[in-house]
Amino acid sequence: MVDKAAHLIRTNHALAAIAALTRPKDAMALESTARKQPANLSPAEAFAKGGTPYRVAPHNIELEQALLGAILVNNEAFYRISDFLEPRHFFEPIHQRLYEIAASLIRVGKTATPVTLKTYLPADLDVFGMTGIQYLARLAAEATAVINAADYGRTIYDLAIRRSLILIGEEMVNGAYDAPADERPQEQIEQAERNLYELAETGRYDGGFQRFEHALTAAVQMAANAFQREGKLSGLASGLRDLDRQMGGLQSSDLIILAGRPGMGKSSLATNIGYNIARAWEGGVRADGQIVSINGGIVGFFSLEMSAEQLATRMIAEQTEIASYKIRRGEISASDFDRIAEASREMERIPFYIDETGGLSIAQLAARARRLKRQRGLDLLIIDYIQLLQGSSRKAQEGRVQEVTEITTNLKALAKELNIPILALSQLSRAVEARDDKRPQLSDLRESGSIEQDADVVMFVFREEYYIRNKEPRPGTEEHIKWQADMERVHGRAEVIIGKQRHGPTGTVQLQFKAEVTRFADLAEGDYLPAGP
Repeated sequence: MVDKAAHLIRTNHALAAIAALTRPKDAMALESTARKQPANLSPAEAFAKGGTPYRVAPHNIELEQALLGAILVNNEAFYRISDFLEPRHFFEPIHQRLYEIAASLIRVGKTATPVTLKTYLPADLDVFGMTGIQYLARLAAEATAVINAADYGRTIYDLAIRRSLILIGEEMVNGAYDAPADERPQEQIEQAERNLYELAETGRYDGGFQRFEHALTAAVQMAANAFQREGKLSGLASGLRDLDRQMGGLQSSDLIILAGRPGMGKSSLATNIGYNIARAWEGGVRADGQIVSINGGIVGFFSLEMSAEQLATRMIAEQTEIASYKIRRGEISASDFDRIAEASREMERIPFYIDETGGLSIAQLAARARRLKRQRGLDLLIIDYIQLLQGSSRKAQEGRVQEVTEITTNLKALAKELNIPILALSQLSRAVEARDDKRPQLSDLRESGSIEQDADVVMFVFREEYYIRNKEPRPGTEEHIKWQADMERVHGRAEVIIGKQRHGPTGTVQLQFKAEVTRFADLAEGDYLPAGP
């Protein structure tokens, strides 16, 4: 979309540039000929004073020519700008094409010169009245020094971003004037925020088609990252060995649903995973100054059910192995307090951010997630839980099923937009309780089939111990002896059932669960139970 802002003035600009070729040859004949409107004048006043009755999109043709010339003279100039400057950032279409060809040649180890580039241009190409080779020779003759390449490239990039900003502003104004009667202003605000976020993050907001080679490069890079990591994972390591082995880590842009009946430990498992990822975080700095995650990740947690204080208490209990009810009641010793203080100091340093606001709409959640990503960084978003989110008022009027459908669809879109995994918790229907085998199934997801449809991964937490404990028979009977044997068999064990995985196998992962401190951990080798029916 960067070049869209210039579309309306290209014809006028090209004609003016051709006319400029009549100037003396000792001057650069291909300078920008766009006339600037005098400052602080209305279009009518500007026209009366000889200015143009409109403003031209920001651009600098001379800079583009000088930078391209520098690359053709010394290919080292390309490496100074290649990490941020792309062909679409150039204003002139011919400059976009020349930069793209030069980049392709240099990246495969060939030399980009006027002679080598000529091969890839049409023989009948006319650039402002010159042939392709003549124009390339002129660019090389007017090249800037290599030392200036980075500054020139950054200026070209900044001008391209300004053109996109103009487009976003125009779309906001036009949308406000021509908005349909049934469109709420909030929807336009959300769209503008989404566009601005995408532009700030990637330098573009138009989306649309991309060349397959870009997607292929991303796929190869993902495989390379997995090979280089200690755990051989392509995604974020959850800190649970067998779960990571089954899923390959939490994958970017995936919507991961973690579901279960009350009391199964959904929130505890999500908290454990989030803490493990935040604790492992190591950051680095990119060439543009932005912080990137090298290991682990920055975690955002929307706690729609628990307060931030309750969540923090639970996390302290998990890390110190002191029961949370003892912490709340003050039933702790001096040594316990020292352990709590030590754990708190460690937890203060981890990049784990909590939003405890209740009753959020999906649009508000998305806006806050974008803001966190922009200001602090974000590698994993956890939502506890889906049924406490609200959709738009229009969908709410159509029924809860349609509202949940809107929520899950938007969560999946947000995961792709932010390029992070989203771990969203969900309740299950009571149908589970009516079956003899209480293990959850995909059909048990509550209120909407869209949860199963939109999710890339669906996991269920199941603890057989929870159900067996509630069936304790009268002590002293044969049934009680059998019940004790069953309790011993399942005590401290939990199952994570992967009911759907778009990119991998389904199956069951067995974990250890310490109920008193709500902590999940890996089972020791040899402690695994036979798989359930």
